[in-house]
Amino acid sequence: MTEQYYMLLATDNEDVREARAQARPAHLARLEQLKAEGRLLTAGPNPMPDDPDSVSGSLIIAAFDSLDAAQEWAEQDPYVEAGVYAEMLIKPYKAVFK
Repeated sequence: MTEQYYMLLATDNEDVREARAQARPAHLARLEQLKAEGRLLTAGPNPMPDDPDSVSGSLIIAAFDSLDAAQEWAEQDPYVEAGVYAEMLIKPYKAVFK
């Protein structure tokens, strides 16, 4: 199957700054692996409009073989395991401009 991009938009739970900080190195390591494989288009946190040092969630756009594969990868994220994310929306993404 040919890889295509998927958008993973996660929303944080309340009061997870410490959990986010503790899980961040493992979270970034997984993103670095996607980047090394040439599958990561972009990734980053969503800063709060009134407090750029706080975030409300994260966006990852990466290539996977299927929606199921993207879902499986997302479920294994250290932020999920640490209880950082309240929910995650995963949708196919078409990169028109890079």
